Amino acid sequence: MGHGGNVIDELTTDHREVEEIFGKIEALPSGDKKRKVYADQATMELVRHSVAEEAYLYPAAREHLANGNTIVDREIEDHSKAEQIMKDLESCEAGDPEFDRLIGMLMPEIRSHLADEEENLFPQLRAACPAEALDKLGDKVRMAKKVAPTRPHPSAPDTPPANKFLAPGAGLVDRLRDALTGRGKLD
Repeated sequence: MGHGGNVIDELTTDHREVEEIFGKIEALPSGDKKRKVYADQATMELVRHSVAEEAYLYPAAREHLANGNTIVDREIEDHSKAEQIMKDLESCEAGDPEFDRLIGMLMPEIRSHLADEEENLFPQLRAACPAEALDKLGDKVRMAKKVAPTRPHPSAPDTPPANKFLAPGAGLVDRLRDALTGRGKLD
């Protein structure tokens, strides 16, 4: 959850972790109960990642990039689509045909989003922001992920200041629910 380095390194490492989880899902046969556990793990990581991006990365992109508003608006739209799929996926078990349909929608949506960030947003931000600013953003993102929600909340605000205010409370409730239910843990 916290890897160190500047914001781009931190988020790129998150991307690799999500891709690794997706690989585990794809390696298992349809209906395998572990697919649900891995889908929950991916959701937990993606939600924390998205909350941190929306709180710190995207405001920096709006501030430092000439086309920042356009880029960020598209990124937030991607997050909204993925979050709704994850919310729908939350109520499905691995043996449910709807699970396969939804995970089949989520993975390409996320992969496309991650590739777009790595090919467009991250290089532009690296060129536009001083190294110290990127390092500070990395610290802020790591802190945000520690208190961020772990479950999708599609109706929650996705822009500051409301998202920064509400996310820690939702995160606390989500982590408590996860601990009580064992969500995202293999038996």
